[in-house]
Amino acid sequence: MKEIGGYMEFEKYNMPMLHEGAIALNSGRNCLAYLMRAKEIKKIAMPYFLCDSVKNLRELQGKVRYYHIDENLLPVESELVEDEWLYLVNYYGQLSRQDIERYKSRYKNIILDQAHAYFMPKVEGVDSIYTCRKFFGVPDGAFLYTDKKETSCLPQDESYMKMNFLLGRMERTASEFYKEYTDNEESFEHAPIKRMSKLTTNLLHGIDYKAVQDRRNRNYRYLCEKLLKINRLQLKETEGAFAYPLWLKSVGGGTDVRKKLIDNKIYIPMLWSNVVEDAAEDDLEIQLAKDILPIPCDQRYNIEDMERIFKIIKTVCGF
Repeated sequence: MKEIGGYMEFEKYNMPMLHEGAIALNSGRNCLAYLMRAKEIKKIAMPYFLCDSVKNLRELQGKVRYYHIDENLLPVESELVEDEWLYLVNYYGQLSRQDIERYKSRYKNIILDQAHAYFMPKVEGVDSIYTCRKFFGVPDGAFLYTDKKETSCLPQDESYMKMNFLLGRMERTASEFYKEYTDNEESFEHAPIKRMSKLTTNLLHGIDYKAVQDRRNRNYRYLCEKLLKINRLQLKETEGAFAYPLWLKSVGGGTDVRKKLIDNKIYIPMLWSNVVEDAAEDDLEIQLAKDILPIPCDQRYNIEDMERIFKIIKTVCGF
């Protein structure tokens, strides 16, 4: 029976939500688990350059062959064996629609990881995974595009117990709640497949996506212009960028820049740190993980913030 009266609750938001027509689940890794089950995938080729949260998925055990990527963050291409799927990661949103369509045409069975490309529209006929919490202040949530849509049997997740680190950062510092954040991230490793929670869904309906996209675009373009000559990566323009990936031309220069930025309370994570521990010593993936600096350029920041970041990098690199 519906409750009436009592204390006020969160407002119900009704703004349009990106990926409204996709399957809304509780995490990106569970979108992959859903696909593995729904499409009865027995063999899959995945990049070495991938986080453990995906690699450790139970549904993948005994089914994975790993492949390398090159300096342009693209697969070192080879033929798939019979009935094998290609797990294609759109690192930093650098794959264009034409790139994706080319991979689809060549390999037929592909799964597209769009964790870094939330604002790229779906590519028709391509199973695609979008992750919410890399772009917005939500505790969980992901979207899956696929032709296998049967979620009525799945329980719905609940998120009210996962909100403290987000609420805390609103009024205090990120460092005070960082442990709670990492605990939440680790919890996905054991979370079963569920439908997206009502709370996360509601929060996603309250976002001005155009304003977010425009802010990210402006910040990304500023960094592209200022850092072009010292970046080994030949970056394409991308909509609503996840971050600006800076791979310094000077060998090992990323370590000094990362330290100086962190000293100035500009936090630069090492994405895919597991690769450094797991890969062979001469693998390119180790260099990519250690040396590429994902510079924040999201909707929380403006051009003045980007200028502050640029000046620090310029001072350290001496250009």
